[in-house]
Amino acid sequence: MIDLRSDTITLPTDAMRKAMARAEVGDDVYGEDPTVNRLQEMAAALLGKRAALFVPSGTMANQLAIRAHTQPGQEVIVESTAHIVRYEQGAAGALAGVQLHWVPGDRGIMTADQVETAIRPKDPYSIPTGLICIENTHNSGGGTIYSLSTIEKIRAIATKHGIPMHLDGARLFNAVAATTLPPATYAQHFETVSFCLSKGLGAPAGSLLVSSDTQFIERARRFRRMYGGAMRQAGILAAAGIYALEHHVTRLREDHDHARKLARALYQIPSVRIAPQHVETNIVMFEIPEHRLTPAELVAQLKQHGVLIHTVGGHRFRAVTHLNVTAKQIDEAVEIFARVIGS
Repeated sequence: MIDLRSDTITLPTDAMRKAMARAEVGDDVYGEDPTVNRLQEMAAALLGKRAALFVPSGTMANQLAIRAHTQPGQEVIVESTAHIVRYEQGAAGALAGVQLHWVPGDRGIMTADQVETAIRPKDPYSIPTGLICIENTHNSGGGTIYSLSTIEKIRAIATKHGIPMHLDGARLFNAVAATTLPPATYAQHFETVSFCLSKGLGAPAGSLLVSSDTQFIERARRFRRMYGGAMRQAGILAAAGIYALEHHVTRLREDHDHARKLARALYQIPSVRIAPQHVETNIVMFEIPEHRLTPAELVAQLKQHGVLIHTVGGHRFRAVTHLNVTAKQIDEAVEIFARVIGS
């Protein structure tokens, strides 16, 4: 089965499993797990920050950032299809007591003018803006990359208004691999950054929340325990993250090559609507608006022929490349797409 549903379905490599088995561990709640500590130090250094916190998931990392940055009754500016909006179960309202101000971006990318317009006036009637969140790369936008110039412009506006910024960098290293810009170049414009180890980097679980404010990280640590995210001998998982950061970052370019190849092949199928030039990283979004089969039936037919993908609303589909999909499998998937969708 060629599984293109998500890069979250990656399996630890044999070398990663060996690193996990050898991991030195301790009680992380007491700060005594040496492998967790090493991962946190590595993550902070990679992003040019002073401290990091290891947490179970990207959602938790984002929600800890929101909770620690804001006060109940404030508002968070975020793109309308961002992960924080669509896939985190309303956690910002339920856990932090804030509301989200949705800004409709272009393939997930907000402009600086849009962000400035979304900032509430400081008067007795308006809800205060407490945080600006950017997602890079943008999942629902199709793995799109925020340009550094756009980030810099939004940063200037945030600074002018005295508003902190958080980067949901779940797939930040895909942006790094695609642009060759160091992760610290992106991170320097944000008070906090989160990134996932369990997507394209191939670890089984875990994310990092990173900041140069050590007191902020300690505040987030308290909320991590409140949210049930404190782990004990977590070095077994941290070892997988260390291995991923040391060995799996540059290979993300292979996933991007596979995604572009798949996009070009889909473009050749008359019933498929896709803009191959929009495939910037490892996520391929496409539409099949007129077909004898419904979207659910198309997914079922592809599965019967050996390919797994997702529908993402209406006649829109998503395919994601990752380290468990080889170049040969992409060729096989191309043939299956042509046979099923083109029929």
